[in-house]
Amino acid sequence: MSTPAEIKRRLEQNWLEFLKANSAKLSMDSLDGSSPPSVFVGRYGYPKVRVGPMIPPVHGDTTAYDKSEMWVGKSLEEIANFRLSLVRGVSSLSVGQTEGRYIEQLQELAMSERPAESEATFEKRPLADTDLARELRLNSEAAPFGPAAPIKTFKASSLSADQKIEAAFYDGDMKAADAVIELYEKGVESSRIHRVLSVGMLGVKKNRKLVPTRWSITATDDMISARLVKQNETNAEITFHEVRQFSHLGNYYSVILVPDSVWSFEMIESWYAGDGKMAVGADYEDARGLDHYPSIAGAYFAARLAVAEHLSKRNRKSAALVLREIHPEYVMPVGVWQIREGVREAMKKPAANFDSLESALAFACSTMSQSKTEITRHSQMCRSLRSQTRITDF
Repeated sequence: MSTPAEIKRRLEQNWLEFLKANSAKLSMDSLDGSSPPSVFVGRYGYPKVRVGPMIPPVHGDTTAYDKSEMWVGKSLEEIANFRLSLVRGVSSLSVGQTEGRYIEQLQELAMSERPAESEATFEKRPLADTDLARELRLNSEAAPFGPAAPIKTFKASSLSADQKIEAAFYDGDMKAADAVIELYEKGVESSRIHRVLSVGMLGVKKNRKLVPTRWSITATDDMISARLVKQNETNAEITFHEVRQFSHLGNYYSVILVPDSVWSFEMIESWYAGDGKMAVGADYEDARGLDHYPSIAGAYFAARLAVAEHLSKRNRKSAALVLREIHPEYVMPVGVWQIREGVREAMKKPAANFDSLESALAFACSTMSQSKTEITRHSQMCRSLRSQTRITDF
């Protein structure tokens, strides 16, 4: 297995090779290529945000550059190559500005079912032709993205609008949450739903706003999972304590489903701190829902969605505890998509079944650095399940 230093060195080398190979195109004040399609809305400066298309300096089928559902099984280097290849054009807009030629072009792009031939001109060059190393934006904290520049003009062609998204866009009376659920139920992927939500295409027309991409991802996961949890209330309970596991990109998941007549959900994240010890973050909700914004942010809602949709497909209900352990080889965050897809992959695995929570926890922790005792100490769900008394206990 490669060390974290080796992984980061390969990432940096790949990035420099990309910059050198495309320095001629990136040193011009115009660019053409096939957008996956991809649109990005920043969050800094809110309520005035930077909005624009993302275009790679290549033509052809670039779908995988921005479709996270296709990234399971890819290496960190492959995913970084997709992301770093996207050149981001930016223009500052008020979040209430959901009409006008520029934003309408971006909405048409976001609605497209396939990559669109795109052209952009910039106020300045995305990349100077000297000192390429200074453009390296890889570190352990920031998600990757390619060169960026203020955009002057943009146009796209070969667009093919998804009729399901188009119908939701033109329905100016439907609430955003209902539109998100409807698109999900019609089979539209999460990555496409949050994209159209971010560029102000969903919701009651007079209330539509641009939503920073990071927030739209979390909002999409939250809205869909909340609806599924509600629908699952009438399902039958599972019979055993079920444990499923999956690992990718230096992230290790153990998911425990607990027989219970009422929903509760907890996610516990563990990672190696600077002193070599494990740090822990955790959030919990009972049947009343979450009463605070989770300390582990969008990871919580991404995992909740994967669990809720698994139970929905089975027509079952349960409580759920998701354990995520982040190892040092995860040298660069690539987004909460990997949590959603990691837990989805775990839920596809055959379950190991146990008669008790204690046995399920012991098995779940057997392949992780955190012991059962340590997890139990941080788990509000474990404390709640141990203390509750039900009529069936008598």
